Amino acid sequence: MTKTKRSVTRAPAAVLGTRALNRATLERQLLLRRSPMSAEDAVAHLVGLQAQNVKPPYYALAARLDGFTPEALSRPMADRDVVRIVTLRSTVHTHTAHDCLTLRPLVQPARDRELTAFRKGLTGVDLDRLAALARELVEAEPRTMKQLREALLREWPDADPQALSVAARCKLPLVQITPRGLWGRSGQVTLTTAERWLGRPAQPAPAPEEAVLRYLAAFGPASVKDMQTWAGLTRLREVFERLRPQLVTFRDTHGAELFDLPDAPRPDPDTPAPPRFLPEFDNLLLSHADRTRVVPPEYRGRTWQGNLAHRALLADGFLAGLWRLEEHALVVEPFGRPSQGQWEEITAEGERMLRVLHPGTAYDIRRGTVRG
Repeated sequence: MTKTKRSVTRAPAAVLGTRALNRATLERQLLLRRSPMSAEDAVAHLVGLQAQNVKPPYYALAARLDGFTPEALSRPMADRDVVRIVTLRSTVHTHTAHDCLTLRPLVQPARDRELTAFRKGLTGVDLDRLAALARELVEAEPRTMKQLREALLREWPDADPQALSVAARCKLPLVQITPRGLWGRSGQVTLTTAERWLGRPAQPAPAPEEAVLRYLAAFGPASVKDMQTWAGLTRLREVFERLRPQLVTFRDTHGAELFDLPDAPRPDPDTPAPPRFLPEFDNLLLSHADRTRVVPPEYRGRTWQGNLAHRALLADGFLAGLWRLEEHALVVEPFGRPSQGQWEEITAEGERMLRVLHPGTAYDIRRGTVRG
């Protein structure tokens, strides 16, 4: 008797609307309610903080942590438990020492691809020799990028100076040493290797499956394309497929497949979301291919002007305006017209942020006109 092969019919994936995705992401990002965790633990949970400038990581944690003070991040950075290094999307991030040593190898293929755009300027340059020489230079003495570039030009005088700088940054895990990155301190970008600064060897890159699980814990539910946007990596579909039996899946309202951890929080879409003042380049605004879970379509592009990023105001969990600090004022530029009650919540959150990050300095809070 011939056995008939049964086809397995899977139930259609549940659809998560925009507000459901918004609340889930805010919860993972510690923005639905402030967390009591330490600054270092928060940096680890969030898999780093975008940090092209010095201040954004401090504003990012002030919006997320209960009891945060600038010293809570400056101290582990001075102790070399937290560092600044180019990783995700070829941008500077604040990472824990452990993630610095492991995530950088994970994204190395993206750094190698980045070099292809500078091939012409690197004609005749032996990249392995360049990496060895650059390592020798910055480990002998931390150097600015200008100093490193000038030293490399002596070896390859016909090369493009910028291409040599990019090659050194792409081939080596170069960290920005303190006092750069410390709150209230100044200092130009001075570089050495992660291994020299941290006093320990580089670690093997984590399995890509581990990176996917950490990403979902901090940014999920998310699509494959979302994670590729966050990491600056490609070809992650097969990694998600290997993990599929361990994950749950949903669809967004456009039909895109979303993956998530089975036990991850997915709050009720009507959960209240207090206002939050976010820095320029905040993780929340840069870590998904489809950003409508936070940025309403009508406000797309409003946090950018050319290469300049503006600081973002969240209200009810969504992008709702911009803000800036002037000499004696916190200027809030809402996109719409908040009610009196909403404005009172926004100003109360602004007062809290100022107390945390600018104690002893008097600021007025006023409504400004949206630029552009």
